[in-house]
Amino acid sequence: MASNSEFKRADSIADTMPDALRQSRYYMKKCFARFVASGKRLMKYQEIMEDMEKSIEDQAERSKVLEGLLGYILSSTKEAVVVPPYVAFAVRPSPGYWEYVKVVADDLSVEAISASDFLRCKELIFDEEWANDEHSLVIDFGAINYSIPCTTLPSSIGNGVKYISKFMSTKLSGNSESAKPLLEHLKALNYKGEDLMINETLDTVEKLQNALIKAEAIVSNLPKDTPYQNIERSLKMWGFEKGWGDTAERVRETMRTVSEALQAPDPAKLESIFSRLPGIFNIVIFSPHGYFGQSDVLGLPDTGGQVVYILDQVRAMEEELILRIKQQGLILKPQILVVTRLIPEARGTKCNLEVEPVFNTKYSHILRVPFRTENGILRQWVSRFDIYPYLERFTQDATARILEHMECKPDLVIGNYTDGNLVASLMASKLGITQGTIAHALEKTKYEDSDAKWKEFDPKYHFSCQFTADMISMNATDFIITSTYQEIAGSKDRPGQYESHSAFTMPGLCRVVSGINVFEPKFNIAAPGADQSVYFPYTEKQRRLTTFHPAIEELLHNKEDNDEHIGFLSDRKKPIIFSMARLDTVKNISGLTEWYGKNKKLRDLVNLVVVAGFFDPSKSKDREEIAEIKKMHSLIEEYELKGQFRWIAAQTDRYRNGELYRCIADTKGAFVQPALYEAFGLTVIEAMNCGLPTFATNQGGPAEIIIDGVSGFHIDPNNGVESSNKIADFFEKCKTDAAHWNKMSRAGLQRINESYTWKIYANKVLNMGSSYKFWRQLNKEQKISKQRYIQMFYSLQFRNLVKNVPIPFEEPQQATPAPQQPKPAEGC
Repeated sequence: MASNSEFKRADSIADTMPDALRQSRYYMKKCFARFVASGKRLMKYQEIMEDMEKSIEDQAERSKVLEGLLGYILSSTKEAVVVPPYVAFAVRPSPGYWEYVKVVADDLSVEAISASDFLRCKELIFDEEWANDEHSLVIDFGAINYSIPCTTLPSSIGNGVKYISKFMSTKLSGNSESAKPLLEHLKALNYKGEDLMINETLDTVEKLQNALIKAEAIVSNLPKDTPYQNIERSLKMWGFEKGWGDTAERVRETMRTVSEALQAPDPAKLESIFSRLPGIFNIVIFSPHGYFGQSDVLGLPDTGGQVVYILDQVRAMEEELILRIKQQGLILKPQILVVTRLIPEARGTKCNLEVEPVFNTKYSHILRVPFRTENGILRQWVSRFDIYPYLERFTQDATARILEHMECKPDLVIGNYTDGNLVASLMASKLGITQGTIAHALEKTKYEDSDAKWKEFDPKYHFSCQFTADMISMNATDFIITSTYQEIAGSKDRPGQYESHSAFTMPGLCRVVSGINVFEPKFNIAAPGADQSVYFPYTEKQRRLTTFHPAIEELLHNKEDNDEHIGFLSDRKKPIIFSMARLDTVKNISGLTEWYGKNKKLRDLVNLVVVAGFFDPSKSKDREEIAEIKKMHSLIEEYELKGQFRWIAAQTDRYRNGELYRCIADTKGAFVQPALYEAFGLTVIEAMNCGLPTFATNQGGPAEIIIDGVSGFHIDPNNGVESSNKIADFFEKCKTDAAHWNKMSRAGLQRINESYTWKIYANKVLNMGSSYKFWRQLNKEQKISKQRYIQMFYSLQFRNLVKNVPIPFEEPQQATPAPQQPKPAEGC
């Protein structure tokens, strides 16, 4: 990006320009005149380019104009604010980097401005009086991050643990005094008051180093598989407690790693240490909204993929915790609590049970705590957008129940979505424990200009509460878990979900000049997997769920239309291309159907089957879905798809869906995910797990999951001709080379097993918990000062906003006793 001095110099040399540059300047003035002609307004990149095309019809001239400084500004702009006689630009030259400039239309003079200046320009469109009020509330979280180092390269975003390991190794280097924080961390490790790793006798770095040398010599002379119990007494003499390992070999490896880190710490050694330390045994996961249950809940309001994600996460994390505890040589039982809302009017679900064991786990439970008001317990469901008035009291009640259930403080708390993240922030602050957050979805990016137009959205969605809560939890948390890089910082052309919170304004409420910095080392990418007990390769014949085959045969091939499927496949020998998604615009199922309808070559090679929404518009209450349903019916008629196309209504049985993927693989078909944008792409993971060659959008997470041409294929959702030809070319090649399909199937599975399993995920998240626990200790003063700022923001802003959210009226009642509970699993 050009410097401020370059901006000022750009106009001063205008008089010495050659004729070609004078011509470009003429066209640029014409273009800017068009920008300001219609008065105050917001412009997105596409609108800027469209206005340019109208102002400069000749393409060659446009290209010349775009070569200069102003052209560079226009090409890199994501948003512009027209406030005649000038235009302010938010310029994004690369992911995470933003600069702001103001161009005067008459003379094209350019001036660098601050984020605050740009936001104020934007506010002039929506609330001029507030924009000009010098007492308007300005939020600047960046101003209090005075001691936190940040990455500088876009490629480093999302590698938080690696970055803090580098910084910690530098901070611990030098002398024994520098290494003292690691000693203090080891001394603080305990389980319910019982010391782990070392006791108080090893109170200096020198004592610990000497003891490690002597103890390592002892265990090195023992057989590798000697149980810890056989050497416990000898190690205790030197000041060592349980936790070093379950065998002599494991103890020796851990001691050597710690010893080397005390002498000459490096990032790899520190990462290894924190993956071995016994510091996490009890985990709380918050997910308050919707109907959180293990059956009969999917499809109920506010209840969907997040529930599946959390339950799969819990199983994987418990399994990893049990393994680690065994390797640490400890005999104890971890606890994971998913804390959600108890709903007395549970609509036939178990959401009115206070405690429920998590299926296929030993020590994990769902703990439900009701929302309470002045009138007692709130009995009915409320929307996730109306949940904010209950969260503070819910946090207090939930914290008390958690401490009672666990009989100790949790070691780690993880929030989910806005409400769960806010509750996690409040509890983590109160108890002084390590916190992680998972957004799942940041609503601000779903609705265009939802920040600037918040007053329009607020009566329905209460975005003032939601965006404020997001700001609080993003800044309060120790680390943030994301599924993809795209979620944090987007791509070259599209800002990420978190990145959109770096600077924004809500006119009349607050101006956020520094909300979150995506270069902070709290961001970490840990992609979820698919449940491999459900989604496994089609080749594993012994595991196949054959009981579903008659139902799947009916789903795919019954020729009579009914409430579950319409259309039919006349040639059953053809491979099937398959897609499964919600029926809304962004998922682009209608786009895929149109691509197929237009591409004769593809239609000759394969059949198309989609699982999506309803096909009866009267069954939907969503206007967007209704429009897509009608569009699908018109495409079926327009392209005469009967005989080649099958439309199946949305399916919620994931075991049957897993077998459905495998049945598609039996046809030597492929999975297609054509979304206009996809934050992650869980169906892509599921399909690849089942061995289906996969074509997926290049817009969002799937572009990271798939290596194009190696483990699958990228397709451009905005270029249907190119995308459908790419699919057709694959099946054409499969006809001439029978091994090609198998090659892509195996490559997809290999990619999943290397990078996208729940085991990998659980390992990463537990390592984050351990690493950031120490990071908190190193940055204690910074954490305290930031927490004070957050508490002030919460008390003065959030609490007032919550008062505007209506609470449903209910008859006054006493807090009813909890329903009869199942007995907790043994050991919890």
